[in-house]
Amino acid sequence: MTTGLIPGGQPPDPRPTGALPQQRREPAGHAAQHVENRSRSSVITARAAASFEPVGRSVASARSFVRDTLQGWGFADIVDDAVVLTSELVTNAVVHAGTSADVLCLRSDEGVRIEVADRYPEREIPLQGAAINMGSPDREGGRGLQLCAALAGRWGVEYIPTHKTVWFQLDLPARAVGTRTAGPALPSDLLPLADSRVRVAVVQVDRTGHIAAWNEDAEDLFGYPAEQVVGKPLTDLAAWPHTPGTSTGIAEALRLSRWEGSYGIRAATGRVTPVYASHLRVRDTAGEPSTVCLLVRDHERAVLQTPLRGPASDTSGGSEGQSTDPFEVFIGSPAPDDLDGLLQRTVERARDMLDGDSAFLLLATDDETELEVRASTGLPSARQRFARVPVEAGPGRYGSARMPAVHDDLTAVPGAVPLLNGTGMRSVVTVPLKVEGRLTGSLGVAAEAPARYSNEEALRLQFAADRIALAVESARLGELERLRRGSLSFLVEASDLLAGTLDRDQTLALMAQMTVPTLATWCAVYTIADQASEPYLSYVLHEDEELIDGIKSLLSKVPAPDPVPTPGARVWTAPGEVAHQAALRSSMRSLGLSGSPTRQVTPGIGPTLATASAVGGETVVLPLVARNRVIGMLTLGKPTDEHFRQEILELAEDLSRRAALALDNARLYSERTAISQSLQRSLLPPELPEIDGVEVEVIYRAAGEGNEVGGDFYDVFPIRDGAYGFAIGDVCGTGPNAAAVTGLARHALRLLAREGLTGPTVLERLNSAILDEGARSRFLTLLYGEMRPQEDGSAELKVVCAGHPLPLRLRQDGTVEPAAEPQPLLGVIEDLELYEQTVTLDPGDVLLCVTDGVTERREGARMLGDDGLADVLTTCTGLTAGAVAARIMRAVERFASDAPSDDMAILAMRVPGPHKD
Repeated sequence: MTTGLIPGGQPPDPRPTGALPQQRREPAGHAAQHVENRSRSSVITARAAASFEPVGRSVASARSFVRDTLQGWGFADIVDDAVVLTSELVTNAVVHAGTSADVLCLRSDEGVRIEVADRYPEREIPLQGAAINMGSPDREGGRGLQLCAALAGRWGVEYIPTHKTVWFQLDLPARAVGTRTAGPALPSDLLPLADSRVRVAVVQVDRTGHIAAWNEDAEDLFGYPAEQVVGKPLTDLAAWPHTPGTSTGIAEALRLSRWEGSYGIRAATGRVTPVYASHLRVRDTAGEPSTVCLLVRDHERAVLQTPLRGPASDTSGGSEGQSTDPFEVFIGSPAPDDLDGLLQRTVERARDMLDGDSAFLLLATDDETELEVRASTGLPSARQRFARVPVEAGPGRYGSARMPAVHDDLTAVPGAVPLLNGTGMRSVVTVPLKVEGRLTGSLGVAAEAPARYSNEEALRLQFAADRIALAVESARLGELERLRRGSLSFLVEASDLLAGTLDRDQTLALMAQMTVPTLATWCAVYTIADQASEPYLSYVLHEDEELIDGIKSLLSKVPAPDPVPTPGARVWTAPGEVAHQAALRSSMRSLGLSGSPTRQVTPGIGPTLATASAVGGETVVLPLVARNRVIGMLTLGKPTDEHFRQEILELAEDLSRRAALALDNARLYSERTAISQSLQRSLLPPELPEIDGVEVEVIYRAAGEGNEVGGDFYDVFPIRDGAYGFAIGDVCGTGPNAAAVTGLARHALRLLAREGLTGPTVLERLNSAILDEGARSRFLTLLYGEMRPQEDGSAELKVVCAGHPLPLRLRQDGTVEPAAEPQPLLGVIEDLELYEQTVTLDPGDVLLCVTDGVTERREGARMLGDDGLADVLTTCTGLTAGAVAARIMRAVERFASDAPSDDMAILAMRVPGPHKD
């Protein structure tokens, strides 16, 4: 998709010069102006265009483009209609017509015009006055014009030789000028009460909080003339309430961009007049900020009060209709819509309500055995976040988070509140959060002074905790649901990635890359080769690549964690302790406290401290268990003073199980591949002998990734003085059984040939040996021959072709002919009667021997075959044996685009011709 946006101005006409006159069709029942083009007087204020490819996903992209464009223009009222119409028209273009679609959005003072053009002009051009048949609404396509007629204010169709354009215009709904909100018409007796003349005091306060303007209504309401109060601080007149749970004062309220609420103004009579105020922060043309305050008597608040955004509250409890929800009183309105925001707002309000120095909120784990710190204020939050403390810290009610507790002095009971150890807090009050009798968390407020809290403060805090417990639990469950959905998606993606490779090193890299930074800041993977081996540090990764070497060096000096098969994460403190000690020693040396010269150690303190900071947080170890054996450990770490949350550890445990199985599969595959390749190499000759007067070249290609043994084989070996044996064969099938027959055939050929037996006798005895294998036997096609170079430069060959593709002889004149006759293959019948044929290769002649993987190379229904191979061989006149084999292999590879499905072997032997000067 390509898009363009041109704000303002008249858009250029995209239609080419000299186009056919535009034809428009008036829908039945519509006035003529409904199909007119956009008015000449309308001004285009913005233009957005996009092109979409003729694929199904373009319809969704077009809908998103139109929705984003109109919402960006502030036309949310017509977005739905525009998206529906665009979806139908683009569907007609990219799905039914099969062409690309161009979408053009035009904004004007009248509304929005959207044009959808396709490149399928071969349609019937409607004639003026002809009746329109827009088809049945039940059809799969063609509903676009019907929807235009139903939803659009104006629409039309335009044709040019290369495009067809359907356009529609949506007008903005009429709104009363200046309307922001409205309510229903009410009977007079239900209207709010007010004096016969409502006075609205307008007070302007400058940036320092001093009154800069005071209108006549303010004089009437409060009895002060303007000259008496202008220049005085508003705080001299305002009686600001100190509501529990509300920390905003008059100075803070005046600095907010908008504020609304109740307070009092001390009148000239000395009495406090309750007022309802609406504050708005503004700035003048010089950029100087000030606050405009509109004030009415409190019982006339309906004049200024903004209607509640939620459902109307029950007003039966009071005449003023104020919300008395204790949750809103404590948290404020609107409440944060995310868990972290709600928890942070809670601890801040709790601290202010009890005038404490710090506050904290902990959430209980699913089994209610531990509490996890989720929000705090006045405490080192980076150190405390996600730290866990037990629910039952000691005997009695004061040691349990299930009951309210007040501690006058923590120095008298060290460790009573583990979270506050070392923070300087002396007194603390804690209360539980419970939902339906189940412990869901704990809320606490602490102060630096002793004996600050009593049972009265505990009751106030418990009242607030009871009001927010359900909201906190609901938000926590929502967060857990989002985390679990994200975890499932993460694990599915991780499983796909791990299953996509059988390479050990790549599996290790994937494990680390999926872990960092999603689950941890850094990780290390230890592997164990076998039960007698020690854990080996195989991979280290940190989100900052510059710290990887430092962490790797540190871990290499730390004894590896014990390979304990117990599932779950366990804390490993060794890296943090060693890093802390190393950083301490480096700092002392840099200060000259260790007796060594400072200049020698100062350059190394930076990396040492960086490494200590990187591994100074919580470190956990998860075992990698596969097939009831520990094959390694996955180590996850956080930077200084950070902790893992329980949900992350559970996700890491699931990942470790999948990663362990993938790592073990990669190990087994590597071992199997190594064995297979070793066996495969043993089935092929180590090297070809040098034969005077004959060029010999072999090309062997195993199908697949080299993980199968057996199949094709070849051999060239000396028999006796001046004579050489050669063979090329193909065993039926693959795998160990085929490999056994391959090894038997190759070694038996050499042994029998060197006993002085003729070619037919060698193959007959090999046939008997194969049949003796019984159920493991496989039939075998084999071309065997003996070659003896002659003194005149030629070579004499005695060949036996037992069911194998016939060898081809290439003469110097370019003719190709078979060099043997077909005979029965081996491993099928017991009594074979084979014979050998004599072939003489003259100087310049080539003998080509191949396996059926070459001749049976396929591309769809086509096959290379014997004739195709002969055609390629005719082009090899004058080439060396190596060049002939290479040309044959290139021709085979180019014949089909797919990877070969069978092994291929090519044996080329050539008698060199006379040298030419």
